[in-house]
Amino acid sequence: MSFANFTSYAKGAFASAVGLSTIGVGLLYYGQNYLIYPSHMADGRTVVPNPGQFGIPYEGLTLTTSDGIKIRGYLMMQGMKLKEGAVPSTAHAAEYHDENGGNVDFKEGEKEDSGSVQKETRDGTLHDHDDSISLSRPTIVMFHGNGGNYGQRIPLAKIFYGHMRCNVAMLCYRGYGDSEGVPSEKGLKTDAQTILDYLLNHPVISRTKIILYGQSIGGAVAIDLASRNPDKIHAMIVENTFTSLPRLVPNALPFLGPFSWLCHQKWPSDERLPLIPPQIPIMMLSGKADVIVPPAHMLDLWEISLRSGRESGVWVEFPDRGHNDTCATREYWNAVSDFVWKATQ
Repeated sequence: MSFANFTSYAKGAFASAVGLSTIGVGLLYYGQNYLIYPSHMADGRTVVPNPGQFGIPYEGLTLTTSDGIKIRGYLMMQGMKLKEGAVPSTAHAAEYHDENGGNVDFKEGEKEDSGSVQKETRDGTLHDHDDSISLSRPTIVMFHGNGGNYGQRIPLAKIFYGHMRCNVAMLCYRGYGDSEGVPSEKGLKTDAQTILDYLLNHPVISRTKIILYGQSIGGAVAIDLASRNPDKIHAMIVENTFTSLPRLVPNALPFLGPFSWLCHQKWPSDERLPLIPPQIPIMMLSGKADVIVPPAHMLDLWEISLRSGRESGVWVEFPDRGHNDTCATREYWNAVSDFVWKATQ
């Protein structure tokens, strides 16, 4: 290759590298919300199951945030009973299974009872309600991951509701499912505060013990919410979440690693976690085969929690589980059930 040809080739290669770098920078800075919050994937905006399809009585919530966005939620309270003839659809009636096809096994709580107060769900299914039963049970507030929507996590809610006998509140982030708006870090934090405020003003749920449960980015949502409302939260459970998004970028999107400093969606859980008082019990669940969020992130959060002087924390790791299937075992849910039981005594 002549020097002239080599020079031409080098200039072309340099231009290509600069072009790719420019695209990478633009993608990370301007398109990171689409990368971080893929709300349209997997029919996330069009297929939104409801608890009634799983045989769970519920109230459909429409809440207006402080910035005027209407977000959706589900509230499943113990003491509700579906009216005769209200049965789950065959498409959604199956129990949650592990990979071996078996039902996840749990301790059974007290049986549901009928009551005298009638409410109506969003889909028109009537049910009875006895507030005294709801009052005796803790309330789980669920924050889902960044894919799909809240309706696709109802099998998990059914475990909390049907096997652990907890009240369950589910939030659909802005821009997800049937909620309005566009997702962002600031927006999701506002959404989480909105549903917590609703529950704290609810005539029954406000008198129960509230436990936050977050998976993946939902763990970051839970940590942030607990750090801003430490006197309102009784306990917290987080699964396969990260220390911060800028630190996660080199692992999740290696080609954008050099530009992680441009990440304006921060979710600094490593900074928020120390703000949660040490007397609040925290459970951390880590899939050691997670290739999306390296397990080192969870371990770092656990160590931060311990440095805060927390004595009521629980760490459980699952050697062969990845990011999306950590929760699909009996061991996982038996551990969660034990934690919920001990945290609410």
